[in-house]
Amino acid sequence: MIGFAYGVLVICCALCLYRVARGPTPADRIVGTDILGIVIVGFCSVVAIKTKQEFYMYIGLAWALLSFIGTVALAKFLEGKGFDE
Repeated sequence: MIGFAYGVLVICCALCLYRVARGPTPADRIVGTDILGIVIVGFCSVVAIKTKQEFYMYIGLAWALLSFIGTVALAKFLEGKGFDE
């Protein structure tokens, strides 16, 4: 079961990287990086289940927060607005 989860996550990671590399618009690339962050959180969750250590869940939580902040910052940059608006 864990191997199947790893396989699905690797396929999702490859598809996200393809979207980031070939996205026709910058918005598509931002969405690809955001989904890639979600996939990395999934990897952290699967590793936490496999090793039975909660440390990986903390890494996933931190990654999710940083990914969200990065996505919001990139979206504001594409709109041409400053970070204080």
